[in-house]
This record gives sequence, structure tokens and C-alpha cells, in this order.
Amino acid sequence: MRMILALLLLAGPALAQTEITPCGPDAACEVGEGSYHLVVPDDWDGETPLPALIFFHGHRGSGAQIFRSAGLNDSFADRGYLLIAPNGPMREGQNFRSNPARVGAPRDEVALTVAILDDVAARLPLDRDRIFASGFSAGGSMAWLFACEAGDRLAGMVSVAGALRRPNPTECAGLAGLPVMQVHGFADGQVPLEGRGIRDWHQGSVWDSLGYARDRNGCRSNPDEITIDDRFRIRDWDASCEAEGRVRFVMHDGGHGLPRGWTDLARDFFEGQGE
Repeated sequence: MRMILALLLLAGPALAQTEITPCGPDAACEVGEGSYHLVVPDDWDGETPLPALIFFHGHRGSGAQIFRSAGLNDSFADRGYLLIAPNGPMREGQNFRSNPARVGAPRDEVALTVAILDDVAARLPLDRDRIFASGFSAGGSMAWLFACEAGDRLAGMVSVAGALRRPNPTECAGLAGLPVMQVHGFADGQVPLEGRGIRDWHQGSVWDSLGYARDRNGCRSNPDEITIDDRFRIRDWDASCEAEGRVRFVMHDGGHGLPRGWTDLARDFFEGQGE
């Protein structure tokens, strides 16, 4: 059984002194107006600073779902990563959570995520040079927004089936020098590649989001390399980019979902493998 954060109290006096609060599947840690869950690697020695993946859940999801994600646990927690899963806000008059992923939303999600990172760092030793962000659907859009606004706190970002929403009065300065990967289904009708209008906002275009990333990294418009295998079609911008960031677009044949193998692909991208 995976070790949850509450068990760290048994790891020794040094950790016990931090008065760690359980942030497991049934009890979230609270920060300001928000909360989050944690999954800690089973074989962590209790001292070595941990690399971390922040994962933003999708519409009607919750941070607790991270405990049921075999892909995230196998590809990240079992490989020594701390998983951090913020809870999106409850929608007014509704009993479910979402991620508005827009500047000007009732709750400042970017500031809250920064506060969550600081709270985690006060409880556990974080490797600040290896903090990554990801998310699915609305959570993928939130990953884009956080990278745009606070990319200096990240070492990489992977969005799955999400894009930078509009309106968002951001210049995406945080994307400069940041490795960014977008995973998207060709048949996605929920979040189409071109985006779609919903009331007074727009889900955003994947092409526009990738354009921001290329522009902030000084990459040319056409990819430096194209790779096609039996599962994914990958377009890479790297050699032509002036900044240190990389841009990768991964397309699969499916619809709105998390394609099999995406977590391994994401970890390899973060770690600079799979060149």
C-alpha cells in the first residue's frame, strides 16, 4: 500500500518536529482558501529533497483522484517523485470542483498554487530545481496558465487535452526557457484543437498556446523534428530555439482522454530522455 503523508510522522524526530498534517486520500492539507493532497514515494529515505509533479485535475474531479491514477503513481511516485494535487474550487451552487484556469476568476489559482508549493516545502524537503506541472482538460488549461504566470518556479510543463483559455491578459513570460509539451487527441470534441466558445469565454486554441511557447523561446514556426510511431505523432521544436526551453506537440488518434503511455512520455520529456 502506498505510503501517505501521515506516515511520515513515523520517519523520525526531524520530520515529526515539522508537525506534518495528513494530506492523504481522505484528508487534504488546507492553505488559505484552498487545499491539496500528496502522494509520497514509498522508498523515500525521509531526508533527500524530492522532485515534485503538480497535477491539476479536470472538470468535476478532485485532487484525491491522484491516488487512483496508476499512470501517475507508476511513472512518477514509484520513480521518486512527490505528487502534489491541488483541489479546484467548488462551483457556486454546485457540488463539484473544476479549474477555471482564467485570470480574474473568483479565486487566484496561480497565487494559491504558489502558496501550496511553499506549504509543501515547509513540511517536506523539496528539490526546487525539479518541480514540474501537468493536468488534464481544465487542469491542462490550468497547467498552461501556471506556466505562463509562474514558469520561473517550474522545470517543465505537460498539458493533456487543455489549452490556454481566453480571455487571459497574460503575456506568458513564464514560458521563456521552459520545456513545454502538449498532448492532445485528434478526435477530441470536448476540447477541440481549435478550442470552442462557452458563454463569455473560450477554451482556447492549442495552436495559439503552442505559438506562445515557441515565441517566448525564439523557436521557428515549423518543427525541427517529426516522429511518428504506432501510438503518437510528435512534433519537436528544439534546435532552432534561442532560449533553453523545448516545445513538443504530441497527437494521438483518440478523443478527450488520457492516452495510454502519456505519463512515461511526460517523465521522459521532463528528464530530457526520448530524444
